[in-house]
Amino acid sequence: MTARSKHAWRLAGLAAGCAALLLAMAASILLGVESYRPSIGWAAAFHYDETVMEQMIIRTTRMPRAFLAAAVGAGLAVAGALMQALTRNPLASPGTLGVNAGASFVVVLASVVFSVTSMQALMWLSFCGAALGAIAVYLLGSLGRGGLSPMKLVLAGAALTALFSSFTQGILALDKQGLGSVLFWLTGTIAGREPDMLIVAGPYMALGGAAAWLLSRQLDVLAMGEETARGLGQRTAWLKAGIGLIVLALAGGAVSIAGPIGFIGVVVPHMARFLAGLEHRWVLPYCAVLGAVLLVAADLAARFLMMPEEVPVGVMTALIGVPFFIYIARRGTVRS
Repeated sequence: MTARSKHAWRLAGLAAGCAALLLAMAASILLGVESYRPSIGWAAAFHYDETVMEQMIIRTTRMPRAFLAAAVGAGLAVAGALMQALTRNPLASPGTLGVNAGASFVVVLASVVFSVTSMQALMWLSFCGAALGAIAVYLLGSLGRGGLSPMKLVLAGAALTALFSSFTQGILALDKQGLGSVLFWLTGTIAGREPDMLIVAGPYMALGGAAAWLLSRQLDVLAMGEETARGLGQRTAWLKAGIGLIVLALAGGAVSIAGPIGFIGVVVPHMARFLAGLEHRWVLPYCAVLGAVLLVAADLAARFLMMPEEVPVGVMTALIGVPFFIYIARRGTVRS
């Protein structure tokens, strides 16, 4: 296959992914405990009448939920691809840098100990917790002879994730009444999230995604190995720090909106590389589209599994991701 035909196939695949995303978002908007005709959805989008109850529900609840799910899925997937390139570990995901664990700990601490109940405040606190976890993992992984390495980064992430998780469980054990106030966040869900959350976190995630794509060629070199990257003139320390900040913007923003949703960052990058190859200028857009499709579809499926009750979308992604995670774990290795 020539380079031109590969380019055409990749563009066609990306276009098909975008079409699938539009269909998934349309289904998310129209289907649920109460389902609506496509004409109602069209009117709510382009001829909105706030006096019509169906249009108001679609415009104020269903549409923001679909866009939130798409943004969170895209952010987690791109963050996972960046982390796998950084660590050269096929199991790397936002949890590897302590993002989920750090955010969970800070949210539980603020909610249970300091009685913070505002969803907007908890979102900002979770963003700060994600930053705390990521920075702590980076600093711990940089200690010792030889500086930062993929193996040390993975070990530091595992250690601090376990530490933050223990702290979180300890706080909840001391004050079990506080569990209810943060359970909606800890399970990972899109339901009940306010549209303003995307307005706050969205710009950081968008800038992170754009910066990631601009670094795609450097990521290709870094994925070949530390020594190779240095031999080709890469300033690997600065590049790793930049990737860490981008991961924080993407995964931290996603976690601050929806809580610790797992497996999107592990599964989707492998799907993207299977479809688009190894070049990150293609892998990253594919990750964004496929991650958005997967989370929108999982959020939609979560409404029907135990109707009229909703299953947290984090449970649905776990059902999808655990078998794939086991498969990758059997095949994958972590390089030092």
